[in-house]
Amino acid sequence: MGKIKVLPDQLANQIAAGEVVERPASVAKELVENSLDAGARRLHIQFEGGGRRLLRVVDNGEGMTRDDAILAFERHATSKIGRLEDLFMIRTLGFRGEALASIAAVARVELITKCDEEPHGTRVRIEGGKLRDVEPAAHPRGTTVIMRDLFFNVPARRKFLRSEATESYHLTNLITHYALAHPEVEFVLVNNGRETLRVVPASDLRERAYQIFGPDFIASLLPVEGGQSGSAFVRGFVSAPKERRTSREAQYMFVNGRFVRDKVIARALSEAYRSVLPPGTYPAALLFLEVPFDEVDVNVHPAKTEVRFRRAELVAETIREAVRAALHGAGHVPLSPSVVARDEPPPTESAEPPIAQTRIAFAEEHTAVNAWPADDTSTDVRTPDPMPHLQLASRDEKIAPAARVERREEAPARETPFDLNRIQRTGGEPSPPSGRTTTSVSENRLPPLASAAPLVQEQEIAGLSPDIRLLGQLEDSYIIATDAEGLLLIDQHVAHERILFDEYRARERARPAESQQLLVPEVFDLTPAQATVFDLVSEELEGMGFELMRLSGRTVAIRAVPADLPPTEARNLLIEVLESVDPTDRSAAREALRDRIAASLACRAAIKINTPLTQEKMRWLIDRLLTTSSPTTCPHGRPIILRLTTRDIEKGFHRT
Repeated sequence: MGKIKVLPDQLANQIAAGEVVERPASVAKELVENSLDAGARRLHIQFEGGGRRLLRVVDNGEGMTRDDAILAFERHATSKIGRLEDLFMIRTLGFRGEALASIAAVARVELITKCDEEPHGTRVRIEGGKLRDVEPAAHPRGTTVIMRDLFFNVPARRKFLRSEATESYHLTNLITHYALAHPEVEFVLVNNGRETLRVVPASDLRERAYQIFGPDFIASLLPVEGGQSGSAFVRGFVSAPKERRTSREAQYMFVNGRFVRDKVIARALSEAYRSVLPPGTYPAALLFLEVPFDEVDVNVHPAKTEVRFRRAELVAETIREAVRAALHGAGHVPLSPSVVARDEPPPTESAEPPIAQTRIAFAEEHTAVNAWPADDTSTDVRTPDPMPHLQLASRDEKIAPAARVERREEAPARETPFDLNRIQRTGGEPSPPSGRTTTSVSENRLPPLASAAPLVQEQEIAGLSPDIRLLGQLEDSYIIATDAEGLLLIDQHVAHERILFDEYRARERARPAESQQLLVPEVFDLTPAQATVFDLVSEELEGMGFELMRLSGRTVAIRAVPADLPPTEARNLLIEVLESVDPTDRSAAREALRDRIAASLACRAAIKINTPLTQEKMRWLIDRLLTTSSPTTCPHGRPIILRLTTRDIEKGFHRT
């Protein structure tokens, strides 16, 4: 007897369901896409028990006849494609004809539908892939699909489902995506009898985003539009750099109206924010990419959440340039080098050869530096910002060194001595006193200096000595000190963050957290996804000193905040915690959640960069830092101390 056998249809359907139906949100995705393909303008989604117990999708689309309603549950039965060529020009959200068959193979499904041609509707009941009943039914124009007891006949799959809160989060997040993609459609989402989302038809994407996220989110968005129709065109919104997130959950990406998770788009978006956002943070984005249908393959993933572009580089460049232009228009980044180069006048000819010019410039600079007086300390004149139009909204978001241009101008004859606070990041040389007369940026530059970046290393706990001698402060952001091994640079913000984090965790274990009541409670609306996470973390937040109240719908109120937290930061901290919590992580224990909340609280309460510190405050920071549980890394994993050893310095000067 041969070993090769043909699988029964029911078993084959269950195997196919394993690819298409991962969780209740996968079922909702297929049903919502079918409704949108049917021309629905109103969608009502209801679920219970995270979608495992019940999921109902009701639409007012074109509906189906009796024969089509029965045939729709057959494998590979579809109205979307009819020949091979159609597969390379997909214009609909669904097309394979596997969804209903796969869902019916692992759940109890009831479909009620009616089209205009039929005098009455049709009800079809299927359990575990077996047809149970077909009968007439009263129903308005449209379709209702009810799924109950997902994976009731596949217990091995059912036990891999996550908690009810996690599955609810995925469902809510999914419906939010499709509500954004189709502002002309009314969406209503009900979770265990509570209305989570209701949006009426909107005129455009901005109005729909306002309905879902509220006015504060909209106020920080920058419009994006660029590319060429017929090849690649992107439109939508991105957030200003100050509205950064700790995850990509606030990035909504669509290709020809289809919600996707695409690495090409995500990477291009991150590259557009390069030198604007610190590592580990992400912008919020609502991006809609339009490409010719034959330029994108949507048939590369069973759940149709991934796509493949024929010209991926063109897509990436279109997104990168459009987002970069939006940031430049708002004054957050300079023009790209290619644009600047086109605007610069051609260089003028000089009688001196380049080498001779460099020598003359260096001689002038050297003479001027040696002529600095060292006895006038009456005034500390700060060099004005050379590019004020490129200032970011927040002082702690520095322009990258490549975007800074040092400009020296004449000033009244008043000189000041060398000051460590005036060392600039753009090359490491001290800024000249305001009384020096120097030339413009295009003339008489010093030769390039050797960089010490390869020699700098993160400080490890084992090599940290308590005998640290304080020198001063660099750019009001970094403490400069020395020890027996060499030079130390200490980030004052993350150092204070580590100190506060340890204090919060120790205080929490010792006694209840102290709170301060707000004179006027802070009331605001959460997004649908944030509202789902709120139920998971509200108890832990109250243990950290918050007093929270869930009002109707997605509205919450903050009545008290931790004693060390400025009241103005309460709302931002709460949003940050809700954005950072991953409800899909089953291993996230309560202790880890408390650490995450304490880290966010410490980050908000810590001193910021660009803050001048006295010698006493810097000494206090160093002394307290050395007593913490991890003096070399902050709670988010960033280094606190960088070291340049004496041996490395000697190596840089070729003395060894």
